[in-house]
Amino acid sequence: MSFRPLLLAIPTAFVLAAGLAFASPASALDSDFDDLLELAQAPPPVAAPAGRTFSPKNMCLDQVARRIGNRAYIKARLELKPDQMTAWNAFEKASDEASTKAGARCATLPAEMKERPNYVDRLSMEEDAMKARVASIETVKPTLVALYGVLSPEQKAILDRPRGLPTGGHGHHMRGPGPR
Repeated sequence: MSFRPLLLAIPTAFVLAAGLAFASPASALDSDFDDLLELAQAPPPVAAPAGRTFSPKNMCLDQVARRIGNRAYIKARLELKPDQMTAWNAFEKASDEASTKAGARCATLPAEMKERPNYVDRLSMEEDAMKARVASIETVKPTLVALYGVLSPEQKAILDRPRGLPTGGHGHHMRGPGPR
């Protein structure tokens, strides 16, 4: 039996657990309060090797960058027509405003943490992240609704497709039953 997978699994488990403890969920609206309590009550991960730290600030900035990148991807995939660009531009402006606010919030987070925060601190961090995410959604939603209203059925299908799910290969079983 090889110990190489085990050596990779321990740091991977730590990073995943730490990320879940600090990340503002991109799918905040898909979770319910019980899920948050389970997350906050999760046992601490296996101790990280000496010298390893975690950066909530960098993780937050990565999420902002992913949202910006996802917006560029969506724009390219939608193949917008000239008469749809006004709606897209309004959505993009609101999204840029939300991204700027999110980046400012990220800048207030710790750049480095060596130990996992306690239960109350984790729950408070999650609450703060969710409040910021809801504010972001409220900023963008009116322009997104307007954009959605001018899209063709084919474009709506592209926008409606879930993001971040495996599309095949390893992990394709996670998509669940039914056509996609």
